Amino acid sequence: QVQLVETGGGQVQVGGSLRLSCIASGYIGDLHIGWFRGKEREFVASIGIHDGVTYSPRERFAISADRAVNTVYLQMNNLEPEDTAVYYCAGSRDGGYDYWGQGTEVTVSS
Repeated sequence: QVQLVETGGGQVQVGGSLRLSCIASGYIGDLHIGWFRGKEREFVASIGIHDGVTYSPRERFAISADRAVNTVYLQMNNLEPEDTAVYYCAGSRDGGYDYWGQGTEVTVSS
């Protein structure tokens, strides 16, 4: 069983940066970990833990992983008010995201 906990949210001004952490318990070596946001779970970025391949459509956001501490990071730069949301990390083993954290709230103020 995999459990995920997000940390690092908070309030930041426009143009600022935040780094979110997704701390995992359990084996994640065969997972894809994704970051999502909002009620509709908008896709933000993903990483394959086994191969390190990343996908992040927004150049302002970068995803990375540290397997030594079972943590996936989302570095968010040049934040905009539209980035305000609850951010979730999720784990996928066979195509569907089956493991979800509780979310961490990000507020970007002007």
